[in-house]
Amino acid sequence: MNPESVARATRVPHGGTTDSTVLDFSANTNPVRPDGVDDVYAAALSASTRYPDDDYPVFRAAAADYVDCDADDVVPTAGGLEALRLAFEVTLAPGDSALVPEPSFGEYEREIRLQGADAVSIPHDEILDADPTPHDVAVVCTPNNPTGELAETDRLRAFAARCRESQTTLVVDEAFLDFTDAPSLAGEPGVVVARSLTKMFGLPGIRAGFAVAPGALGERLAVARRSWSLSTPAADVGAYCMRQTEFVDATRGRVANERARLADALSAQFDVFPSDAPFLLCDVGDRDVNAVVETAREHGVAIRDATTFPTLDSHVRVAVKRPEENDALLDALADV
Repeated sequence: MNPESVARATRVPHGGTTDSTVLDFSANTNPVRPDGVDDVYAAALSASTRYPDDDYPVFRAAAADYVDCDADDVVPTAGGLEALRLAFEVTLAPGDSALVPEPSFGEYEREIRLQGADAVSIPHDEILDADPTPHDVAVVCTPNNPTGELAETDRLRAFAARCRESQTTLVVDEAFLDFTDAPSLAGEPGVVVARSLTKMFGLPGIRAGFAVAPGALGERLAVARRSWSLSTPAADVGAYCMRQTEFVDATRGRVANERARLADALSAQFDVFPSDAPFLLCDVGDRDVNAVVETAREHGVAIRDATTFPTLDSHVRVAVKRPEENDALLDALADV
């Protein structure tokens, strides 16, 4: 990390609220957790009087099964963002260039600049057609946050091949991919995949995730990883959750059905973006975004002001939750 860049850095705004009296549609996390998580956590907490096994064999095996890769290529991290930082730390130096989609997750640009590198923005729907040659790193988010679209697998693999030819490391953020049936790019040569367990399993406070990269790139990630990068509860709960295939399938089905229902209802008021993710981006037109957010808040619902994303100036983002919660969202926005 570059000290001069750190001195110039600022924090990135995110969704989420600590106010437990409101329904939180500003963060895209599953409101449901797998059965049995409490018992796994309690047992792990009892075992936390000792350091965890820094090899994390059980967690890595579960992660390898979850994304269909070699367990030796899995690098445990304290959440998906830690996986992204690790990827940029081992691939970027001051003066390097990284290609990033826009609008997309704001932490890409921040983490890249913390390394002293330059973040070069390109429209999110053009990045798979871009020439990676001038760049040391390229970033793809699939499904993209906040727009919600899934990258076509064939186009993404073709882009990965072009990145390899130009010796550009491709970093693929798959934080929301498990809400789809699309295959992971985990194990693809020259690619670092970043995964989060926050969204699918509704565990943002646990801070569990992992990176995947094969070969020498994976070895660099493994060497640079912080020792004991996962707490014992994070490792045990994460490994348990990734084995809950029925829960994942049920969540995908519920989100797909409710997303379609919400999009249909909201399209009567707003321009709703097509989405493959557990959220919807809405253009509120000439309405005041702050007024839309505040109106929802007055009805006990928190939604995301998406104008904090570059290029978005009249947008909000809403998560897709359970039917009764989604009904409350629609009621809250009825007065807008």
